[in-house]
Amino acid sequence: MNDRSLRGNAVRLAVFNHKGGVGKTTLNVNIAAALASLGKRILLVDSDPQCNLTSCLIEENVVDDLLDNSDSDAGKTVWSAVKPVSESLGEARNVDPIERLPNVYILPGDIRLSEFEQELSPMWNECFQRKLRGFRGTTALSRLVDYAVAKYAIDYVFFDAGPNIGPLNRVILLDCDFFIVPAACDLFSIRAMKTLGHTLERWISDWQTIVELAPTGVHLLPGRPKFMGYIPQRFRVYGGSVATSYAAYLPKIEKSVASDIIAVLHRVGAELAPWSASESELGQIKDFGTIATASQAEGVPMKDVSVGTPDQRTDANTAFRAIAQKIIFRAHS
Repeated sequence: MNDRSLRGNAVRLAVFNHKGGVGKTTLNVNIAAALASLGKRILLVDSDPQCNLTSCLIEENVVDDLLDNSDSDAGKTVWSAVKPVSESLGEARNVDPIERLPNVYILPGDIRLSEFEQELSPMWNECFQRKLRGFRGTTALSRLVDYAVAKYAIDYVFFDAGPNIGPLNRVILLDCDFFIVPAACDLFSIRAMKTLGHTLERWISDWQTIVELAPTGVHLLPGRPKFMGYIPQRFRVYGGSVATSYAAYLPKIEKSVASDIIAVLHRVGAELAPWSASESELGQIKDFGTIATASQAEGVPMKDVSVGTPDQRTDANTAFRAIAQKIIFRAHS
C-alpha cells in the first residue's frame, strides 16, 4: 500500500552521491534556505549517522543533549523514532522536528542510526520472504516523514544522505520522488556516477519484485525516484570564467549523466524526468571559499554569514535561488 494521502503532498528529494566530499550538506542547507525564501516550508532529515547536518544547524550543547537522551522515551532524534522498529519493540515513534531557520525544520540525526542500518539488511531480505517486520523496518523512516509533513505542512523534504551505497540510503532513495547528484569537477566524481546508476537500477528492480510479493495492506515505498538533475560545484572561477582545469570536466560530467544514470535507469523502466542530459544541470556552485566555511561554522546559509563581501553573499544567494526555482519547476512538471 503506497497511499499518497498518508505521504502528503510534499516533494521528497535526496541530494545523493556516494562519493564523499562533494558538499551534500552545504547544498541541503543553502537550497532549503533558498526555497524557504520563496515561500516554501522545508523539512531536512539528517539521515547520515555522521550527523553533519545536525552539527551544522544546531548548537553543540543542544546536539550533545539530543544525543545523550536519544535512547529515552523523550528522545528527539531520528534514532529515537526508529529505535522501537530496530529493536523489534513496536512501530516507529513520531518525533517533532526543530525549526532552525525560518520555515526550515530539521529532524536531528544520530550516530546510533548505524545500528538501524545494520538491522535494515536482514529486514530487506525479510521483505522478499513477505514478513511484516521487513516492511515495518524498510518504511519506518518514511512513516516518520509522513507525520512531520502532515503536522508542519511541509512542501519539500530533503534527506541528507551519507556517502555510501548501504541499506539506509537504499530505503531513503526508494522513498524519494527525486534525487539530485552533486558532482565535484574531478575524475572521482565521474567514476562514482557509474556505480551510482547501476546501484539505483538494482535497488529499483529489487523493490519492484518486493512490491509484487508484498502482502495486501502493508505500507510500501514508492520505489521510483526520478533523476532531477546534477550540480557541479566547488570549482574555481577566474576573471568571470571557470578555470580551465575545472571546465574540462563539465562535458565529461554531462556525458556520464547520460550514459551512467539516465540510460541505466531507463533499462528498469524507471520513470525519468522529462529532460535530456544536456538540460539536466540544475545550476553551478563555484568555490565560495571563506563564506562557505563560515556558513558551516555559523549554521546559516551563505547569504547570511557574517564574513565575506556583500558581492560574495549576493552571488551565493543568486546561485542557490536559481537552483531552488528550477527545483520547484521540475518537481511539478
